[in-house]
Amino acid sequence: MLPLLRVVRALALSGLLVATLQAAGQTATPADTTRQNVDLTEVVVSASRVEESLLQSPVTVEKLNPRALRLTPAPSFFDAIEHLKGVQVITPSLAFKVINARGFTNTTNVRFAQLVDGVDNQAPHIGAPIGNVLGPSDLDINSVEIVPGTASALYGLNAINGLANFRTKNPFSSAGLSIRQETGVNHLNDSNVKTSGAGDAAENIYSETSVRYAKVLVADKLAFKLNGTYLRAYDWVANDQTDLFAQGNATTGLLGADNPARDPTNSYGNESSDRSTLTLGGRQYVVARTGYLERDLVDYTIRSLRADGALHYRFGLGTELAYTYRVAGFDNVYQRSNRFGLRDYRLQQHALTLTTPVVQARAYFTRENTGQSYNLRSMGENLERSFKPDARWNADYTGAWNAAVAAGQPIAQAHATARTAADAGRLQPGTAAFNQRLSELQGINNWDVGAALRVRASLLHGEAQVNLAEALRRRGTRVPAHLDLLAGADHRTYLVVPDGNYFINPEPGQNPLTDNLTYSKTGGFLQAGGRFFAEKLRLTATVRVDKNDYFDVKFNPRFTAVFSPTQQHNFRLSYQSGYRFPSLFEGFSNVNSGQVKRIGGLRVMSDGVFENSHLRTSIDAFNMAVTAAINANTSAQTATEKRQQAIAQNQSRLVKNPYTYIKPEYIRSLEVGYKAALGPGGRLVADVDFYYNSYRDFIAQVEAYVPVTAAGTPITTADLSTVATTLNARAGQARYRLWTNSQSQVYNYGGTVGLRYELARSYFVGANTTYTRLARTESSDGLEDGFNTPRWAYNLSAGNENVYQHIGFGLNYRWQQGYYSQTFLVNGKVPAYHTLDAQASYTLPKADLRFKLGASNVLNNYYVTYLGGPSVGGLYYLAVTYQVF
Repeated sequence: MLPLLRVVRALALSGLLVATLQAAGQTATPADTTRQNVDLTEVVVSASRVEESLLQSPVTVEKLNPRALRLTPAPSFFDAIEHLKGVQVITPSLAFKVINARGFTNTTNVRFAQLVDGVDNQAPHIGAPIGNVLGPSDLDINSVEIVPGTASALYGLNAINGLANFRTKNPFSSAGLSIRQETGVNHLNDSNVKTSGAGDAAENIYSETSVRYAKVLVADKLAFKLNGTYLRAYDWVANDQTDLFAQGNATTGLLGADNPARDPTNSYGNESSDRSTLTLGGRQYVVARTGYLERDLVDYTIRSLRADGALHYRFGLGTELAYTYRVAGFDNVYQRSNRFGLRDYRLQQHALTLTTPVVQARAYFTRENTGQSYNLRSMGENLERSFKPDARWNADYTGAWNAAVAAGQPIAQAHATARTAADAGRLQPGTAAFNQRLSELQGINNWDVGAALRVRASLLHGEAQVNLAEALRRRGTRVPAHLDLLAGADHRTYLVVPDGNYFINPEPGQNPLTDNLTYSKTGGFLQAGGRFFAEKLRLTATVRVDKNDYFDVKFNPRFTAVFSPTQQHNFRLSYQSGYRFPSLFEGFSNVNSGQVKRIGGLRVMSDGVFENSHLRTSIDAFNMAVTAAINANTSAQTATEKRQQAIAQNQSRLVKNPYTYIKPEYIRSLEVGYKAALGPGGRLVADVDFYYNSYRDFIAQVEAYVPVTAAGTPITTADLSTVATTLNARAGQARYRLWTNSQSQVYNYGGTVGLRYELARSYFVGANTTYTRLARTESSDGLEDGFNTPRWAYNLSAGNENVYQHIGFGLNYRWQQGYYSQTFLVNGKVPAYHTLDAQASYTLPKADLRFKLGASNVLNNYYVTYLGGPSVGGLYYLAVTYQVF
């Protein structure tokens, strides 16, 4: 309760400060009227792909305008997104945050699109962005628009949970030099980071340097801009020690620290594929390799260098052509099913955009190279095996255990003694030998024996949209002004250079390792609308058609209505559907990962595997039951007879794989909302929405094993006893993790309420709350993605840019409820957490300087946003910005 009392006290004091300063200001200066009507004229473009009033948007849109970006206490504009209503952000890394809305999130959120000036900035092979590493800097960001809901009908970018569009500054309207230096510290009182030694202080330093320069070369004709940002920091540490196999030896009474199959969440090399069943003293024990902590396998130092340049040419009023080049190189930590150390990762993008009053067209090309990146799980596994193979380690363990028991040691102590003996000579973190072997494995592109992530992938995209109604009007056709007609089309192709481990070409030409793998989609939309009854009612209908390789044509409709009895009161209603096509990784992956092969769900990749496999969950249950039966059998039977009897008794536990080849996800969404600017000048803005979604065919993973002969040939017999005997032995299993679709039909609903009040003298206070609920699941198979979303979350905020003589402040308090998290890494309850962000600013207009002293999580209460992720503490910073326009 003490941290909460501190927060309440801090907010109360800030509220008292605002009230006091406001009262004092009212006696000295007339009430400010410059902020009136601002929300009546603010526009957005992301909701309908055309410029329209924020108040009259047909779907929910959240926006950070320039004033909000200046007032935010968050260290960056990207961090400030978490304060918007309806938005959830999870933190796999300090420099890698994942945006989501309305449930079903994960650490690689391919259901939420992220655009920069309409250009998708995803890493192609991932199918999702890596935070903001290819995005704009804080000096170049102009506004942020978030659509927290299905946007597939207009965008077709797998945006079934929403999209974010970052709009940057145009050099024609923002020429000049800007420099920003943000310096800070984190990891205060962090038990996961060393606290002694001369060099440790460097691990706490956070530094980001940004430069922007823009110039108009020819008035109203030619302009350019250049941006560069360098970030260096020490990442948040993931050190969750929850045992993922706590019941692995429950039948023998070995639990907790005594469990020889212990598998801590953020420790690698002791996963399911690294366990063996050993017969010791006539009983069977599951024993895992020791494994290494995550912090021993990765350098948490973040380095990120990103830059962009743009050349803009204006042909005339409203017609502009822009070429933009973006490039980024970075070291970071990334998470999918496993955690990855990204090293020398490189992304670059070329984009060409044409904007006219009638036509908007863009083409862009994104290239990705994973550099020297590596898989932490495979690194841990192969560090263990390169020191000593499993068979030899097991033999050493068995011999030491037998000797320890013969010497009179208790069973649990004998296991500890056996592990120490088997680990003799094991590579120790921090030693030269350990670092050398880690470097060697980092370069081996086969996860059975190495850990390298070597992917070179590209994305080529072209799109155009035409305002048909405006085009017809300009040609003299009598199209009523209250009617709108918009059409668009796009094409996207992914290209992957097969590496023989992560990707192969399933339909190669002459050489399967040099022929590029391609995956394409083409789509288009038509949108018609009109304003009726003195423009009080606006109706819009949209239909989208998409054709993706390997899938049939899909249709997405959208219908919207906005009723505005006055300019201040606006009621909205929308219905739409959306498809999400499998990403490259979901469709085409071909990864040997710790003796489990992860393969894409397209038939071309996994033909025959679904039909001949059994669910791993049933195999695990079967083998645990066999082990328990053998351990409970005290008869005079031989070990072989006990095993055969146990197999026969439990073989009915095995379940054939009921899943099949992958197909697109599908969502239907209904949304109603109300937005109003109330009171004199519209100072109180209220926004309320409610939605109801239904999902089917969730794309998810299932582990299934195929019984094989000693030669590795699949066993296709229907004889269950043969299959059971084979699957009881590790050598009799070809292990697969398959991308497929859940058989569940899932429904969820929720809503948000947001209030913002503009006080006199430019003070503001705001509050918003978000409710998200998993309604029900029909035909549940447990394979659908985890909902992974708190039921309740709220934000409280206050601020003013100029309290007194260019001194300003901003506050934001966020609380979110605990929730149940389900991922392939770990399942469990994420505790509730709350954070207080605060900043104070001072501007020197004559010197063109602005100082901002702030902190995120100012009370330094460490928390996790999902299980298996890092512990996030306070970040305290000073940002100095120099701008000359």
